[in-house]
Amino acid sequence: MRVRIRRARAVVVLAALAALLPPAGPASPADRVPEARVVGERVVSERAGASGLVDLTVDSPALGRRAAVRLATPDGWDERRPGDRWPVLYLLPGGDGDHLSWTRDYGVQDLPELRNVLVVMPEMPLFGFYTNWWNGGAGGPPGVERFHLDEVRPLLEREYGAGTRRTVAGESQGGFGALSYSARRPGMFRAAASFSGYVHPLQHPHAVKAGMDHLGLDWKAIWGDPVEQRANWVAHDPYYLAEQLRGMPVRLSAGDGTAGVLDPPDVEPDEEIPGLEDPADPFDDDVISPTETLMERESRAMADRLREAGAQVTTHFYPGTHSPAYWERELHHALPMLLKPLVG
Repeated sequence: MRVRIRRARAVVVLAALAALLPPAGPASPADRVPEARVVGERVVSERAGASGLVDLTVDSPALGRRAAVRLATPDGWDERRPGDRWPVLYLLPGGDGDHLSWTRDYGVQDLPELRNVLVVMPEMPLFGFYTNWWNGGAGGPPGVERFHLDEVRPLLEREYGAGTRRTVAGESQGGFGALSYSARRPGMFRAAASFSGYVHPLQHPHAVKAGMDHLGLDWKAIWGDPVEQRANWVAHDPYYLAEQLRGMPVRLSAGDGTAGVLDPPDVEPDEEIPGLEDPADPFDDDVISPTETLMERESRAMADRLREAGAQVTTHFYPGTHSPAYWERELHHALPMLLKPLVG
């Protein structure tokens, strides 16, 4: 069968277009904001928009460029005093790095459950995989983990009212980020959720290669060769870090790659990506979203591993594709779990 990948905003095939756009900037009239103003050494600009949205442009040594962070601010944030702090929910985008999706597509800024929470939505480089890239052993940009956790996080805690009670969730590649960050930085986050997440890359390294080859990127630049640099893959793969997730709730959800209730009746199969299908483990004939099938296989393996490790894990597996419609639904399902550790 021909292997395809969904033509949806969050899919990395169309994400190549995102690399041609400025790193920040509103995506719709409702998101438009006034001219930027200089506010500090690391923050190049701050833009206040409607519904309590604030866009920051950060000069990031870790990324080697300027990068964007969107905040959905809580009630009372504009009148904050020194020492005022709010609990924080980090929302991580998929492989396209489009951090605006959470407000543009899902409207998280209007959710009443989040009116007392600072929601942080940082961008990510295209197919950045929430990782400080190996780059043939040289390291250097992009340092995605450093940007998010060692630059953005302390900056927000110093200057923008972010507290130390944190939870994290992500869609697609962002689901990997939510679990990998939580495991690699024990105690930093109090709960994590993955929506169709790439949570066990070593289960399907050929899929990493297929996606990056399709985008014209060096697939070994992230972690190196999965055989020769296996230790580096393991050091980032949540499956092998499951013990580090004990003591915090984790939620995993994914579809099976077949058409589901939130897909339109005329849903088309995903675009073909050469090399995405493993000939030794082919997809079923009714699979129209092979990427999602892989995400479900990885999420199920991750769930089993978490249970073996004695971690708190809940799951939701369903018929469905690699599509934002499902991620919006799963975000609403996960919010009670994500918000409970932020209270008290």
